[in-house]
Amino acid sequence: MSKKFMRNIGIMAHIDAGKTTTTERILYYSGKSHRIGEVDDGEAVMDWMEQEQNRGITITSAATTCIWKDTQINIIDTPGHVDFTAEVERSLRVLDGAVAVFCAVGGVEPQSETVWRQADSYKIPRIIFINKMDRLGADFFAVVKEVKQKLKTPAVPLYLPIGKESEFEAIIDLINLKRIDFIPDSYGSVMEFSEIPEAYREMSIEWRDKLIDELSAVSDEITELYLEGKDIPGNLLHEAVRNATLQRKICPVFVGASLKNIGVQPLIDGIVGYLPAPDEVPPLIGRHVKKDEDVQVYCEDDATPLGLIFKIYHDKEAGPLCFFRMYSGTVKKGEAVFNVNKRKRERIHRLFKMHSNKNEAVPSLSAGDIGVAVGFKFAQTGDTISSEGVQILLEQMHFPEPVISVAIEPKSTTDQDKLKKSLEMLKREDPTFTYNEDEETGQLIISGMGELHLDVLVTRITQEMNVHAKIGKQQVTYRESISSEAEVQEHFSRVIAGKENNADITLKMEPNPDKQGNLYKSLVPEEKLPREYADAVARGIENAFSGGIQYGYPVYGVIVTLVDAAFDYMSASSFAYEAAASHGFERGCREAGPVLLEPVMTVDVMTPKEYVGDVISQLVSRGGIVESLESKTATEHIHAKAPLEKMFGYSTALRSITQGRGNFAMEFSHFAKKSEGI
Repeated sequence: MSKKFMRNIGIMAHIDAGKTTTTERILYYSGKSHRIGEVDDGEAVMDWMEQEQNRGITITSAATTCIWKDTQINIIDTPGHVDFTAEVERSLRVLDGAVAVFCAVGGVEPQSETVWRQADSYKIPRIIFINKMDRLGADFFAVVKEVKQKLKTPAVPLYLPIGKESEFEAIIDLINLKRIDFIPDSYGSVMEFSEIPEAYREMSIEWRDKLIDELSAVSDEITELYLEGKDIPGNLLHEAVRNATLQRKICPVFVGASLKNIGVQPLIDGIVGYLPAPDEVPPLIGRHVKKDEDVQVYCEDDATPLGLIFKIYHDKEAGPLCFFRMYSGTVKKGEAVFNVNKRKRERIHRLFKMHSNKNEAVPSLSAGDIGVAVGFKFAQTGDTISSEGVQILLEQMHFPEPVISVAIEPKSTTDQDKLKKSLEMLKREDPTFTYNEDEETGQLIISGMGELHLDVLVTRITQEMNVHAKIGKQQVTYRESISSEAEVQEHFSRVIAGKENNADITLKMEPNPDKQGNLYKSLVPEEKLPREYADAVARGIENAFSGGIQYGYPVYGVIVTLVDAAFDYMSASSFAYEAAASHGFERGCREAGPVLLEPVMTVDVMTPKEYVGDVISQLVSRGGIVESLESKTATEHIHAKAPLEKMFGYSTALRSITQGRGNFAMEFSHFAKKSEGI
């Protein structure tokens, strides 16, 4: 298939904005599904995991393919809950365009902003769909205004709603100045075009003029026709919208109500018409491993094969299913590829295109395609597959650190091996999930991004993977840091198997002013300390970062500098330098005023106006600080910061005081000294 007739898009938004419902309609109208599955009934095609159906939310990024007007659309439906932000990050990394779904009532909600920033960082062209126009409190124009203000985005409506809430009945096409009705008996499949009602005519012309004004910035032809007072043909406006969208100068806005089957077909037209084909996006920058230089990767079928694994899911029968995006070249079933990150050869036993959790076998996948490979033994999320001759490493993905932990203990020795295998499997699938063994208690501690994230992981271990285990109480994952500078000289000397092992180093420890992660650097030249021993010092420091200072929690926000080193070639050894680095780091940090850090969360609460006082007082009682209060049509939006330790069980408490009408999103903000709180 020509690249011109292919789109790789994601559907992204805040939880409950209607992403999955919108995707279900796209699949239905494109003929991929023969009936519409509803999230509320637990029958959505894209929410195929048992837990997704039970909870009514999207947890994993489901991938599917459909055809609309001869164009193949590869869709990834991403989760909206902030605990699954890594799933969104992985998906955005491999997309060429995105549809941002906003609720006409909630508008720009906290997770919408997070996802929008992620898409900005990957320079992804977007179109906007304002959904749920049929709900009480829906306000299309308020959401457009909010998008412009909060997301600093030139949102330009191409369609307007006719009516709102229970009276929402049709939409207006501003380019062609027509009313579009979606016939209910056909589930919205049949569209009827008619003249715009007189009551909406003046408003439609006003908004069409605003659209032309925005487009005149990218099209001289439109500017000339407008100034001459001539009619501007629709195809010229479409072309200008496409060019402006690809350059990210505007964000076209569509409107509808997916649940009522209104406005989805124009959205699909927008995906095909305005979002880029794989060969229309700028070339990707990769790192040539052998030449140690950056190279541009173009979307060409006959180039070196190059793909990125953005997701792994373990199937009980087939083993690991590796979802990957091909950026250049072609891979075929049965051939070997090279995993650049692991420096291992992998063989592709089978290739599939996915439709949610069903699949369609294909002989090959070429540049621009998204598919699934079966047979990889070493692959992990974020790995690059290439050819052994031309090893190009694509930019690696960075994920936030887990902040919440729980102890898990197998009930019997037979469950112990099953548990270890399950944890290893989940770690390969999800980079934000980690586990380690507590040296003192021997307990296995698993860590994740939030209460819901951990709850889902634990349920998968105990139910899906059938491991009988006892689960402890959820606990905060603290960090350790230092509050001042210290410099230490460390001499290590030990005789092992009759051979002396000596090392002398001087380390300097200081707090990282950015408070962002750890940093190790060396000021010692190679002629003073050979590279193999310098590497050993670096290894010792890196290992010490995870080992803690006083309490065994990971170290955070520390800069370590190797200031000086002595070297005696008769007794030097890598082991000695690694051990000296580890001991010196621990001693230096103890002298540099060690402190315990706790995770502080950004908390965004949406509540009806009558409960706002109770919600604020409860947040304050949990150690929170309210930073701002934002009034919307039907709700109040409270922005606050609170220590994670005191936010356990908050969802139940919030539901209780708002009679089930309040909801919230919580996201990691920063680490703060425990005694100081925020």
